[in-house]
Amino acid sequence: MTASRAGRAAAGGFTLVEILVALLVLGLLVAGLGRGLRFGLQAWDRATAIAGEGDALDALDRALRGLVAQAHPGTPGQPAPFRLLPGGLGFVTRLPDQPEQPGQPVEALLLLDARQRLVLRTRPWRHAIARNPAPFAETELLRGVAGFELAFWEAGQGWSGRWEAPNLPALLRLRLRLAAGHWPDIVVAPGLDRP
Repeated sequence: MTASRAGRAAAGGFTLVEILVALLVLGLLVAGLGRGLRFGLQAWDRATAIAGEGDALDALDRALRGLVAQAHPGTPGQPAPFRLLPGGLGFVTRLPDQPEQPGQPVEALLLLDARQRLVLRTRPWRHAIARNPAPFAETELLRGVAGFELAFWEAGQGWSGRWEAPNLPALLRLRLRLAAGHWPDIVVAPGLDRP
């Protein structure tokens, strides 16, 4: 054994090349772990966003069902205040969670506007025609709606896109076509939840 090797073996150290190789391997491991962690965080964020969208759509579905189920059926001698509008539906209902006006009926317009938003316009409902009606308050329900279709169930005739009867239809089907994704049809019986 040569004297230089014997001295290095006795010192127990590493050469510069061995240290550089170890640092290179450690750097590759850290880079791989960083990429894996970044991918995991991106997947977590996407899953959280999808779950949040699902919760929002579920809440909107329940709200639309509740509004239509609370539709005013009319009174004897007075037809139901329920009409089909171009691009929407007009009816009288009760809004949930209105502490300032609990149980007060509102005139509601459910419309698809020019900016592809499903909006709900409401104002207090008067039983008589007002000289100066209150302006509608607008609430955006959903963005990115490519289409909005209404259909009404008529006994013996099935689904129809027209409704001109003086009473509420037995069933109403709301079909929303979203720009990104699919929305199941909402089928509800108007006036079902009326006291």
